[in-house]
Amino acid sequence: MFGQMMDRPLLISGLLEHAEVTHPCAEIVSRRCEGDIHRYTMKEAAGRARRIANLLRRWGIEQGDRIATLAWNGYRHYELYFGVSGYGAVLHTINPRLFAEQLEYIVNHAEDRWIFVDLTFVPLLEAIKDKIQHVEGFVVMCDADKMPKTSLPNVHCYETLLAAESDEFEWPEFDERAAASMCYTSGTTGNPKGVLYNHRSTVLHAMASIGEEALGLASTSCFLPVVPMFHVNAWGTPYSAAITGAKQVFPGPGMDGASLWELIEAEQPDLLLGVPTVWLMLLNHMDSIGKKLESVDNVVIGGSAAPMSMIRDFQEKHDAFVIHAWGMTEMSPIGTVNSHSKHMEALSLEDRYLLQAKQGRPVYGVEMKIVDDEGNEQARDGVARGRLLVRGPWIVSGYYKNEDKKAFENGWFDTGDVATIDQNNYLNIVDRSKDVIKSGGEWISSIDLENAAVGHPELVECCVIAARHEKWAERPLLLAIRKEGSNVSEQDVIDYLENKVAKWWLPDAVVFVESLPHTATGKLLKVDLRTQYENHLLQTTTA
Repeated sequence: MFGQMMDRPLLISGLLEHAEVTHPCAEIVSRRCEGDIHRYTMKEAAGRARRIANLLRRWGIEQGDRIATLAWNGYRHYELYFGVSGYGAVLHTINPRLFAEQLEYIVNHAEDRWIFVDLTFVPLLEAIKDKIQHVEGFVVMCDADKMPKTSLPNVHCYETLLAAESDEFEWPEFDERAAASMCYTSGTTGNPKGVLYNHRSTVLHAMASIGEEALGLASTSCFLPVVPMFHVNAWGTPYSAAITGAKQVFPGPGMDGASLWELIEAEQPDLLLGVPTVWLMLLNHMDSIGKKLESVDNVVIGGSAAPMSMIRDFQEKHDAFVIHAWGMTEMSPIGTVNSHSKHMEALSLEDRYLLQAKQGRPVYGVEMKIVDDEGNEQARDGVARGRLLVRGPWIVSGYYKNEDKKAFENGWFDTGDVATIDQNNYLNIVDRSKDVIKSGGEWISSIDLENAAVGHPELVECCVIAARHEKWAERPLLLAIRKEGSNVSEQDVIDYLENKVAKWWLPDAVVFVESLPHTATGKLLKVDLRTQYENHLLQTTTA
Protein backbone atom coordinates (compact mmCIF):
# COMPACT_ATOMS: atom_id res chain seq x y z
CA MET A 1 0.00 0.00 0.00
CA PHE A 2 1.32 3.43 -0.96
CA GLY A 3 0.54 6.70 0.76
CA GLN A 4 -1.68 9.25 -0.93
CA MET A 5 0.71 12.20 -1.11
CA MET A 6 1.40 14.44 -4.09
CA ASP A 7 4.55 13.55 -6.00
CA ARG A 8 6.19 16.90 -6.71
CA PRO A 9 9.77 16.97 -8.02
CA LEU A 10 12.49 18.53 -5.90
CA LEU A 11 13.97 21.07 -8.32
CA ILE A 12 16.38 23.97 -7.87
CA SER A 13 13.91 26.24 -9.68
CA GLY A 14 11.47 25.48 -6.86
CA LEU A 15 13.93 26.93 -4.35
CA LEU A 16 14.08 30.16 -6.32
CA GLU A 17 10.30 30.38 -6.75
CA HIS A 18 9.91 29.94 -3.00
CA ALA A 19 12.52 32.61 -2.32
CA GLU A 20 10.95 35.12 -4.70
CA VAL A 21 7.48 34.78 -3.20
CA THR A 22 8.38 34.29 0.46
CA HIS A 23 11.58 36.34 0.81
CA PRO A 24 11.42 38.92 -2.02
CA CYS A 25 13.21 41.59 0.00
CA ALA A 26 16.06 39.39 1.25
CA GLU A 27 19.30 41.26 0.60
CA ILE A 28 22.22 40.08 -1.53
CA VAL A 29 25.34 42.23 -1.14
CA SER A 30 28.43 41.72 -3.31
CA ARG A 31 31.89 43.17 -3.70
CA ARG A 32 32.31 43.32 -7.48
CA CYS A 33 35.46 42.76 -9.51
CA GLU A 34 34.90 46.35 -10.65
CA GLY A 35 35.72 47.36 -7.06
CA ASP A 36 32.40 48.72 -5.83
CA ILE A 37 29.69 47.22 -3.61
CA HIS A 38 26.50 46.03 -5.28
CA ARG A 39 23.26 45.29 -3.48
CA TYR A 40 19.85 44.08 -4.59
CA THR A 41 17.05 41.74 -3.51
CA MET A 42 16.12 38.12 -3.98
CA LYS A 43 13.24 39.19 -6.19
CA GLU A 44 15.60 41.02 -8.52
CA ALA A 45 17.95 38.01 -8.58
CA ALA A 46 15.04 35.75 -9.57
CA GLY A 47 14.11 38.00 -12.49
CA ARG A 48 17.67 38.02 -13.79
CA ALA A 49 17.90 34.23 -13.42
CA ARG A 50 14.90 33.96 -15.77
CA ARG A 51 16.71 36.20 -18.26
CA ILE A 52 19.60 33.71 -18.18
CA ALA A 53 17.18 30.86 -18.90
CA ASN A 54 15.80 32.77 -21.89
CA LEU A 55 19.35 33.35 -23.10
CA LEU A 56 20.15 29.63 -22.91
CA ARG A 57 16.99 28.83 -24.83
CA ARG A 58 17.96 31.32 -27.54
CA TRP A 59 21.38 29.68 -27.77
CA GLY A 60 19.79 26.27 -28.30
CA ILE A 61 21.11 24.82 -25.04
CA GLU A 62 19.52 21.47 -24.26
CA GLN A 63 18.82 19.72 -20.97
CA GLY A 64 22.04 18.24 -19.63
CA ASP A 65 24.39 20.55 -21.58
CA ARG A 66 27.21 21.88 -19.45
CA ILE A 67 27.55 25.63 -18.85
CA ALA A 68 30.72 26.58 -17.00
CA THR A 69 31.60 29.43 -14.66
CA LEU A 70 34.98 30.79 -13.66
CA ALA A 71 33.97 33.33 -11.07
CA TRP A 72 34.19 34.68 -7.53
CA ASN A 73 31.35 34.77 -5.00
CA GLY A 74 29.00 37.43 -6.28
CA TYR A 75 25.46 38.21 -7.39
CA ARG A 76 26.01 37.33 -11.06
CA HIS A 77 27.40 33.94 -10.11
CA TYR A 78 24.37 33.50 -7.84
CA GLU A 79 22.00 34.19 -10.74
CA LEU A 80 23.73 31.50 -12.82
CA TYR A 81 23.26 28.96 -10.04
CA PHE A 82 19.52 29.15 -10.59
CA GLY A 83 19.23 30.28 -14.21
CA VAL A 84 21.37 27.45 -15.59
CA SER A 85 20.20 24.59 -13.37
CA GLY A 86 16.57 25.77 -13.34
CA TYR A 87 16.58 25.74 -17.13
CA GLY A 88 17.72 22.10 -17.09
CA ALA A 89 21.37 22.59 -18.06
CA VAL A 90 24.27 21.63 -15.79
CA LEU A 91 26.17 24.37 -13.98
CA HIS A 92 29.88 23.48 -14.01
CA THR A 93 31.74 25.65 -11.49
CA ILE A 94 35.47 25.68 -12.33
CA ASN A 95 38.11 26.25 -9.68
CA PRO A 96 40.44 28.99 -10.99
CA ARG A 97 43.21 27.87 -8.64
CA LEU A 98 43.82 24.75 -10.70
CA PHE A 99 46.86 24.55 -12.93
CA ALA A 100 46.38 25.47 -16.61
CA GLU A 101 46.69 21.81 -17.64
CA GLN A 102 43.97 20.86 -15.14
CA LEU A 103 41.68 23.68 -16.33
CA GLU A 104 42.13 22.49 -19.90
CA TYR A 105 41.45 18.90 -18.87
CA ILE A 106 38.21 19.53 -16.98
CA VAL A 107 36.72 21.92 -19.57
CA ASN A 108 37.33 19.28 -22.24
CA HIS A 109 36.25 16.40 -20.03
CA ALA A 110 33.01 18.14 -19.07
CA GLU A 111 32.46 19.21 -22.70
CA ASP A 112 31.40 22.71 -21.61
CA ARG A 113 29.51 24.63 -24.31
CA TRP A 114 29.84 28.16 -22.88
CA ILE A 115 31.95 29.69 -20.12
CA PHE A 116 30.88 32.65 -17.97
CA VAL A 117 33.95 34.36 -16.55
CA ASP A 118 34.76 37.15 -14.09
CA LEU A 119 37.16 39.88 -15.19
CA THR A 120 39.92 38.50 -12.95
CA PHE A 121 40.05 35.16 -14.74
CA VAL A 122 39.91 36.21 -18.39
CA PRO A 123 43.71 35.69 -18.75
CA LEU A 124 43.36 32.09 -17.52
CA LEU A 125 41.03 31.31 -20.41
CA GLU A 126 43.10 33.23 -22.93
CA ALA A 127 46.02 30.93 -22.09
CA ILE A 128 44.05 27.77 -22.95
CA LYS A 129 41.52 29.04 -25.51
CA ASP A 130 43.10 27.08 -28.39
CA LYS A 131 43.07 23.83 -26.40
CA ILE A 132 39.46 23.66 -25.23
CA GLN A 133 37.52 21.78 -27.85
CA HIS A 134 33.80 22.13 -27.23
CA VAL A 135 33.45 25.73 -26.01
CA GLU A 136 31.32 27.82 -28.37
CA GLY A 137 31.82 31.18 -26.69
CA PHE A 138 32.58 33.22 -23.59
CA VAL A 139 30.62 35.68 -21.49
CA VAL A 140 32.52 38.20 -19.39
CA MET A 141 30.54 39.08 -16.26
CA CYS A 142 30.82 42.85 -16.13
CA ASP A 143 29.14 46.06 -17.24
CA ALA A 144 29.48 47.04 -20.91
CA ASP A 145 31.89 49.89 -20.14
CA LYS A 146 34.19 47.50 -18.27
CA MET A 147 34.57 44.93 -21.08
CA PRO A 148 38.26 44.09 -21.43
CA LYS A 149 40.26 43.83 -24.60
CA THR A 150 40.66 40.10 -24.99
CA SER A 151 41.81 37.50 -27.46
CA LEU A 152 38.94 35.19 -26.52
CA PRO A 153 36.81 34.28 -29.55
CA ASN A 154 33.05 34.86 -29.67
CA VAL A 155 33.10 36.87 -26.44
CA HIS A 156 30.09 38.75 -25.04
CA CYS A 157 29.24 41.10 -22.20
CA TYR A 158 27.00 39.57 -19.52
CA GLU A 159 24.97 42.71 -18.83
CA THR A 160 24.41 43.41 -22.51
CA LEU A 161 23.13 39.87 -23.07
CA LEU A 162 20.78 39.96 -20.08
CA ALA A 163 19.39 43.38 -21.04
CA ALA A 164 18.19 41.90 -24.33
CA GLU A 165 16.23 39.07 -22.66
CA SER A 166 12.81 38.96 -21.02
CA ASP A 167 12.48 38.29 -17.31
CA GLU A 168 9.39 36.20 -18.03
CA PHE A 169 10.11 32.48 -18.14
CA GLU A 170 8.21 29.40 -17.01
CA TRP A 171 10.56 26.98 -15.34
CA PRO A 172 10.31 23.49 -16.86
CA GLU A 173 9.53 20.39 -14.83
CA PHE A 174 11.65 17.28 -15.27
CA ASP A 175 12.93 14.33 -13.28
CA GLU A 176 14.38 15.48 -9.96
CA ARG A 177 17.28 13.07 -10.51
CA ALA A 178 18.41 15.05 -13.56
CA ALA A 179 21.91 16.50 -13.28
CA ALA A 180 21.98 20.03 -11.86
CA SER A 181 25.59 21.01 -11.24
CA MET A 182 29.10 19.65 -11.46
CA CYS A 183 32.33 20.13 -9.52
CA TYR A 184 35.71 18.51 -10.03
CA THR A 185 37.86 17.30 -7.17
CA SER A 186 41.29 18.84 -6.71
CA GLY A 187 43.06 15.56 -6.05
CA THR A 188 46.75 15.38 -5.24
CA THR A 189 47.41 12.69 -7.84
CA GLY A 190 46.00 12.05 -11.31
CA ASN A 191 43.44 14.11 -13.15
CA PRO A 192 40.59 15.82 -11.26
CA LYS A 193 37.41 13.72 -11.06
CA GLY A 194 33.94 15.02 -11.87
CA VAL A 195 31.15 14.87 -9.29
CA LEU A 196 27.69 15.32 -10.79
CA TYR A 197 24.99 16.55 -8.39
CA ASN A 198 21.29 16.21 -9.19
CA HIS A 199 18.34 18.40 -8.29
CA ARG A 200 17.04 16.01 -5.64
CA SER A 201 20.40 15.70 -3.87
CA THR A 202 20.92 19.48 -3.95
CA VAL A 203 17.50 20.31 -2.48
CA LEU A 204 17.76 17.63 0.22
CA HIS A 205 21.26 18.86 1.12
CA ALA A 206 19.98 22.44 1.36
CA MET A 207 17.11 21.40 3.61
CA ALA A 208 19.45 19.47 5.91
CA SER A 209 21.96 22.32 6.10
CA ILE A 210 19.73 25.02 7.55
CA GLY A 211 18.72 23.48 10.89
CA GLU A 212 20.13 24.39 14.31
CA GLU A 213 22.11 21.14 14.31
CA ALA A 214 23.80 22.31 11.10
CA LEU A 215 24.38 25.93 9.97
CA GLY A 216 21.41 27.42 11.81
CA LEU A 217 20.26 29.71 9.00
CA ALA A 218 17.01 31.69 9.17
CA SER A 219 15.43 34.80 7.66
CA THR A 220 17.03 36.78 10.49
CA SER A 221 20.53 35.53 9.59
CA CYS A 222 23.20 37.43 7.71
CA PHE A 223 26.05 35.28 6.49
CA LEU A 224 29.32 35.83 4.66
CA PRO A 225 30.40 32.78 2.63
CA VAL A 226 34.14 33.09 2.04
CA VAL A 227 34.09 29.45 0.96
CA PRO A 228 34.09 29.83 -2.83
CA MET A 229 31.08 29.28 -5.05
CA PHE A 230 33.52 27.39 -7.31
CA HIS A 231 34.27 24.92 -4.51
CA VAL A 232 31.40 22.50 -3.80
CA ASN A 233 28.80 25.19 -4.48
CA ALA A 234 29.91 27.30 -1.49
CA TRP A 235 28.94 24.39 0.76
CA GLY A 236 25.41 24.61 -0.65
CA THR A 237 24.69 27.97 1.01
CA PRO A 238 23.27 29.71 -2.10
CA TYR A 239 20.46 27.15 -2.02
CA SER A 240 20.12 27.38 1.78
CA ALA A 241 19.66 31.14 1.47
CA ALA A 242 16.83 30.64 -1.03
CA ILE A 243 14.99 28.47 1.49
CA THR A 244 15.48 30.77 4.47
CA GLY A 245 15.77 34.27 3.02
CA ALA A 246 18.99 34.88 4.94
CA LYS A 247 20.96 37.95 3.89
CA GLN A 248 23.99 37.01 1.82
CA VAL A 249 27.23 39.01 1.74
CA PHE A 250 29.54 37.95 -1.10
CA PRO A 251 33.22 38.96 -0.78
CA GLY A 252 34.05 38.75 -4.50
CA PRO A 253 37.84 38.92 -5.02
CA GLY A 254 38.43 40.56 -1.62
CA MET A 255 39.59 37.54 0.36
CA ASP A 256 42.34 39.21 2.42
CA GLY A 257 41.83 40.10 6.08
CA ALA A 258 41.42 43.84 5.53
CA SER A 259 38.81 43.43 2.77
CA LEU A 260 36.83 40.89 4.79
CA TRP A 261 36.86 43.14 7.84
CA GLU A 262 35.58 46.05 5.73
CA LEU A 263 32.57 43.97 4.65
CA ILE A 264 31.98 42.58 8.15
CA GLU A 265 32.02 46.05 9.67
CA ALA A 266 29.63 47.40 7.03
CA GLU A 267 27.15 44.53 6.76
CA GLN A 268 27.30 43.01 10.28
CA PRO A 269 27.07 39.28 9.44
CA ASP A 270 26.44 36.89 12.31
CA LEU A 271 27.78 33.83 10.48
CA LEU A 272 31.05 33.37 8.58
CA LEU A 273 32.00 30.31 6.50
CA GLY A 274 35.44 29.45 5.17
CA VAL A 275 38.68 27.49 5.39
CA PRO A 276 41.37 27.98 8.09
CA THR A 277 43.84 29.85 5.85
CA VAL A 278 41.27 32.62 5.25
CA TRP A 279 40.46 32.97 8.94
CA LEU A 280 44.14 33.13 9.84
CA MET A 281 44.45 36.22 7.62
CA LEU A 282 41.35 37.76 9.20
CA LEU A 283 42.48 37.04 12.78
CA ASN A 284 45.92 38.49 12.10
CA HIS A 285 44.35 41.62 10.62
CA MET A 286 42.03 42.00 13.61
CA ASP A 287 45.03 41.74 15.95
CA SER A 288 46.90 44.36 13.95
CA ILE A 289 44.08 46.93 14.20
CA GLY A 290 42.93 45.99 17.71
CA LYS A 291 39.31 45.42 16.70
CA LYS A 292 36.71 42.79 17.67
CA LEU A 293 34.23 40.96 15.43
CA GLU A 294 31.23 42.35 17.31
CA SER A 295 28.43 41.01 15.07
CA VAL A 296 29.79 37.50 14.51
CA ASP A 297 28.20 34.73 16.57
CA ASN A 298 29.44 31.66 14.69
CA VAL A 299 32.32 30.81 12.36
CA VAL A 300 32.04 27.65 10.29
CA ILE A 301 35.45 26.13 9.53
CA GLY A 302 35.83 23.33 7.01
CA GLY A 303 38.07 22.25 4.17
CA SER A 304 40.82 21.22 6.58
CA ALA A 305 41.05 20.77 10.34
CA ALA A 306 40.57 23.84 12.53
CA PRO A 307 43.63 24.38 14.77
CA MET A 308 42.90 24.57 18.50
CA SER A 309 44.60 27.99 18.59
CA MET A 310 42.06 29.29 16.05
CA ILE A 311 39.11 27.94 18.04
CA ARG A 312 40.49 29.72 21.12
CA ASP A 313 41.18 33.00 19.32
CA PHE A 314 37.68 33.30 17.88
CA GLN A 315 36.11 32.53 21.26
CA GLU A 316 38.40 34.48 23.59
CA LYS A 317 39.16 37.50 21.41
CA HIS A 318 35.91 37.82 19.46
CA ASP A 319 33.28 35.91 21.46
CA ALA A 320 32.57 33.85 18.32
CA PHE A 321 31.81 30.13 18.47
CA VAL A 322 33.68 27.93 15.98
CA ILE A 323 31.48 25.35 14.26
CA HIS A 324 33.86 22.73 12.97
CA ALA A 325 32.45 20.94 9.92
CA TRP A 326 33.60 18.19 7.62
CA GLY A 327 32.62 17.05 4.16
CA MET A 328 33.92 16.47 0.66
CA THR A 329 33.21 17.43 -2.94
CA GLU A 330 31.81 13.92 -3.20
CA MET A 331 29.35 14.72 -0.38
CA SER A 332 27.80 17.97 -1.69
CA PRO A 333 29.70 18.60 0.79
CA ILE A 334 28.20 18.55 4.30
CA GLY A 335 28.80 15.34 6.24
CA THR A 336 29.23 16.33 9.88
CA VAL A 337 28.76 19.59 11.79
CA ASN A 338 30.01 20.34 15.30
CA SER A 339 27.33 22.84 16.26
CA HIS A 340 26.67 24.03 19.81
CA SER A 341 24.97 21.25 21.76
CA LYS A 342 23.46 20.64 25.17
CA HIS A 343 26.29 18.20 25.82
CA MET A 344 28.78 21.08 25.53
CA GLU A 345 27.01 23.16 28.17
CA ALA A 346 28.08 20.74 30.91
CA LEU A 347 31.75 20.88 29.93
CA SER A 348 34.50 23.17 31.14
CA LEU A 349 35.75 25.60 28.53
CA GLU A 350 38.93 23.57 27.98
CA ASP A 351 36.97 20.33 27.53
CA ARG A 352 34.58 22.12 25.19
CA TYR A 353 37.51 23.25 23.05
CA LEU A 354 38.70 19.65 22.82
CA LEU A 355 35.23 18.60 21.66
CA GLN A 356 35.02 21.50 19.18
CA ALA A 357 38.26 20.31 17.60
CA LYS A 358 36.41 17.20 16.42
CA GLN A 359 34.55 17.36 13.12
CA GLY A 360 31.15 16.86 14.74
CA ARG A 361 28.14 14.63 14.26
CA PRO A 362 26.48 13.66 10.99
CA VAL A 363 23.48 15.66 9.85
CA TYR A 364 20.40 13.59 9.19
CA GLY A 365 20.79 11.92 5.81
CA VAL A 366 24.45 10.99 6.26
CA GLU A 367 25.42 7.58 7.62
CA MET A 368 29.01 6.81 8.52
CA LYS A 369 31.14 4.00 9.90
CA ILE A 370 34.81 3.13 10.30
CA VAL A 371 36.24 -0.20 9.17
CA ASP A 372 39.57 -2.00 9.30
CA ASP A 373 41.49 -3.18 6.25
CA GLU A 374 39.31 -6.31 6.06
CA GLY A 375 36.09 -4.27 6.10
CA ASN A 376 35.12 -5.08 9.69
CA GLU A 377 33.28 -2.23 11.42
CA GLN A 378 35.17 -0.73 14.36
CA ALA A 379 33.80 0.34 17.72
CA ARG A 380 32.33 3.80 18.29
CA ASP A 381 34.43 4.39 21.39
CA GLY A 382 36.57 7.35 20.32
CA VAL A 383 39.67 5.14 20.39
CA ALA A 384 39.38 2.59 17.57
CA ARG A 385 40.56 3.93 14.24
CA GLY A 386 39.55 2.90 10.77
CA ARG A 387 38.81 3.89 7.21
CA LEU A 388 35.84 6.24 7.10
CA LEU A 389 32.95 5.11 4.88
CA VAL A 390 29.80 7.17 4.25
CA ARG A 391 26.51 6.93 2.38
CA GLY A 392 23.44 9.07 1.88
CA PRO A 393 21.15 10.78 -0.66
CA TRP A 394 23.64 13.55 -1.49
CA ILE A 395 26.78 11.40 -1.63
CA VAL A 396 28.42 10.41 -4.92
CA SER A 397 27.72 6.96 -6.38
CA GLY A 398 30.39 7.21 -9.10
CA TYR A 399 32.58 9.73 -10.91
CA TYR A 400 31.57 11.38 -14.18
CA LYS A 401 32.83 9.43 -17.22
CA ASN A 402 35.08 7.38 -14.93
CA GLU A 403 34.87 3.62 -14.47
CA ASP A 404 37.15 3.55 -11.41
CA LYS A 405 35.10 2.01 -8.58
CA LYS A 406 37.86 1.59 -5.98
CA ALA A 407 36.27 4.16 -3.66
CA PHE A 408 32.85 2.48 -3.71
CA GLU A 409 32.23 -0.53 -1.48
CA ASN A 410 28.82 -2.24 -1.30
CA GLY A 411 26.87 1.00 -1.41
CA TRP A 412 29.36 2.97 0.72
CA PHE A 413 31.87 5.62 -0.35
CA ASP A 414 35.41 5.33 1.01
CA THR A 415 36.43 8.89 1.92
CA GLY A 416 40.15 8.15 2.11
CA ASP A 417 40.18 9.46 5.69
CA VAL A 418 41.25 7.64 8.84
CA ALA A 419 38.98 8.50 11.74
CA THR A 420 37.53 7.68 15.13
CA ILE A 421 33.86 7.90 16.12
CA ASP A 422 32.94 8.24 19.79
CA GLN A 423 29.94 6.99 21.75
CA ASN A 424 28.03 10.21 21.02
CA ASN A 425 28.69 9.83 17.27
CA TYR A 426 31.26 12.65 17.14
CA LEU A 427 33.66 12.16 14.24
CA ASN A 428 37.35 12.90 14.60
CA ILE A 429 39.40 12.82 11.39
CA VAL A 430 42.78 11.47 12.41
CA ASP A 431 44.44 11.76 9.01
CA ARG A 432 44.21 11.05 5.33
CA SER A 433 45.00 7.37 4.83
CA LYS A 434 48.02 8.28 2.71
CA ASP A 435 49.29 10.89 5.20
CA VAL A 436 49.14 8.96 8.48
CA ILE A 437 52.59 8.22 9.96
CA LYS A 438 53.20 4.62 11.01
CA SER A 439 56.04 4.67 13.52
CA GLY A 440 57.09 1.31 14.92
CA GLY A 441 53.63 -0.08 14.24
CA GLU A 442 51.85 2.83 15.97
CA TRP A 443 49.94 5.58 14.19
CA ILE A 444 50.78 9.28 14.52
CA SER A 445 48.25 11.81 13.24
CA SER A 446 49.93 14.37 11.02
CA ILE A 447 46.83 16.59 11.37
CA ASP A 448 46.92 16.65 15.18
CA LEU A 449 50.65 17.35 15.21
CA GLU A 450 50.25 20.16 12.63
CA ASN A 451 47.46 21.77 14.60
CA ALA A 452 49.48 21.63 17.81
CA ALA A 453 52.53 23.16 16.13
CA VAL A 454 50.68 25.99 14.40
CA GLY A 455 49.61 27.22 17.83
CA HIS A 456 53.16 28.44 18.36
CA PRO A 457 52.95 32.25 18.32
CA GLU A 458 55.94 32.60 15.96
CA LEU A 459 54.80 30.11 13.31
CA VAL A 460 52.47 30.94 10.40
CA GLU A 461 51.83 27.49 8.95
CA CYS A 462 53.01 23.92 9.58
CA CYS A 463 53.06 20.67 7.67
CA VAL A 464 53.92 17.22 9.03
CA ILE A 465 54.98 14.37 6.77
CA ALA A 466 56.39 10.89 7.24
CA ALA A 467 60.13 10.57 6.74
CA ARG A 468 61.94 7.25 6.51
CA HIS A 469 63.73 6.05 9.66
CA GLU A 470 66.18 3.19 10.10
CA LYS A 471 64.65 1.90 13.36
CA TRP A 472 61.01 2.99 13.35
CA ALA A 473 60.33 2.79 9.58
CA GLU A 474 58.69 6.25 9.66
CA ARG A 475 58.98 9.27 11.92
CA PRO A 476 57.32 12.71 11.78
CA LEU A 477 59.16 15.58 10.10
CA LEU A 478 57.78 19.06 10.74
CA LEU A 479 58.03 21.72 8.00
CA ALA A 480 57.24 25.20 9.33
CA ILE A 481 56.98 28.78 8.11
CA ARG A 482 58.22 31.39 10.60
CA LYS A 483 56.44 34.69 11.08
CA GLU A 484 58.27 37.59 9.49
CA GLY A 485 61.18 38.67 11.66
CA SER A 486 61.07 35.56 13.87
CA ASN A 487 64.19 33.60 14.83
CA VAL A 488 62.37 30.75 16.54
CA SER A 489 64.60 27.65 16.56
CA GLU A 490 64.02 23.97 16.03
CA GLN A 491 64.48 23.29 19.74
CA ASP A 492 62.05 26.10 20.63
CA VAL A 493 59.35 24.41 18.57
CA ILE A 494 60.01 20.97 20.02
CA ASP A 495 60.00 22.40 23.56
CA TYR A 496 56.66 24.07 22.81
CA LEU A 497 55.17 20.74 21.68
CA GLU A 498 56.42 18.70 24.63
CA ASN A 499 53.31 19.16 26.81
CA LYS A 500 50.86 19.18 23.89
CA VAL A 501 51.41 15.75 22.30
CA ALA A 502 52.66 12.37 23.39
CA LYS A 503 56.45 12.30 23.73
CA TRP A 504 56.82 9.68 20.99
CA TRP A 505 54.85 11.96 18.63
CA LEU A 506 57.45 14.74 18.84
CA PRO A 507 58.96 15.41 15.40
CA ASP A 508 62.46 14.09 14.86
CA ALA A 509 63.36 17.29 13.06
CA VAL A 510 61.96 20.73 12.23
CA VAL A 511 62.76 22.26 8.85
CA PHE A 512 61.97 25.95 8.33
CA VAL A 513 60.74 26.78 4.82
CA GLU A 514 59.67 29.94 2.99
CA SER A 515 56.39 28.48 1.69
CA LEU A 516 54.30 25.33 1.54
CA PRO A 517 52.39 23.98 -1.48
CA HIS A 518 48.58 23.77 -1.44
CA THR A 519 45.89 22.14 -3.50
CA ALA A 520 43.42 24.28 -5.43
CA THR A 521 41.08 24.18 -2.42
CA GLY A 522 43.69 25.35 0.07
CA LYS A 523 44.69 22.02 1.59
CA LEU A 524 48.35 21.17 2.13
CA LEU A 525 49.76 19.33 -0.87
CA LYS A 526 52.04 16.71 0.66
CA VAL A 527 52.79 14.38 -2.22
CA ASP A 528 55.79 16.34 -3.54
CA LEU A 529 56.99 17.15 -0.03
CA ARG A 530 57.09 13.46 0.84
CA THR A 531 59.24 12.80 -2.21
CA GLN A 532 61.53 15.75 -1.46
CA TYR A 533 62.03 15.00 2.24
CA GLU A 534 61.46 11.25 2.58
CA ASN A 535 65.20 10.62 3.21
CA HIS A 536 65.82 13.73 5.29
CA LEU A 537 66.19 11.86 8.59
CA LEU A 538 68.41 9.20 7.01
CA GLN A 539 70.66 11.90 5.59
CA THR A 540 70.77 13.69 8.93
CA THR A 541 71.70 10.45 10.72
CA THR A 542 74.41 9.68 8.16
CA ALA A 543 75.81 13.18 8.43
